Amino acid sequence: YHIEPIKPEYDDQVCHIIKSVGHEFNAIGEGFGPGDAEVTGMSQYYSDENKSIYQVGFINHQLVGGCGIAAYSHSPDTCELRKLFILPESRGYKLGQALTISCLEYARSKAYDQCYLETLTSMTAAIALYEKLGFRFLTEPLKGSLHNSCNVWMIKDL
Repeated sequence: YHIEPIKPEYDDQVCHIIKSVGHEFNAIGEGFGPGDAEVTGMSQYYSDENKSIYQVGFINHQLVGGCGIAAYSHSPDTCELRKLFILPESRGYKLGQALTISCLEYARSKAYDQCYLETLTSMTAAIALYEKLGFRFLTEPLKGSLHNSCNVWMIKDL
């Protein structure tokens, strides 16, 4: 696989991936990541000047997924791991792990102290990955959460 920062020419493909994987896990509509306005133009929302990045992953030169980091609710200290979505046929290659690790390394380079994430109990493979990478469960979302339909909240010290 190959990982690189998102470019405007990838926006349509990334939007399709996020929405189709969201549909697979019934994460549709308001309160879920795939329903966020940024999904239609991810490259416009993630930039180094905003201490954010969205990485895309390729397998055999095909864009198959992505993952991002951005400040959580405008916090200077806490970032959020965002929109880790991999097409079903591209799972099992450890691309999700590589994307997540790349994003966490970026977060450390921007001096974030913690990384927060929100997901769904049905995303068992993602939750197992997050646990493996040192995220711990929270009993409720952090204040300022926009994804009120998510039911798993996790955090990691960086």
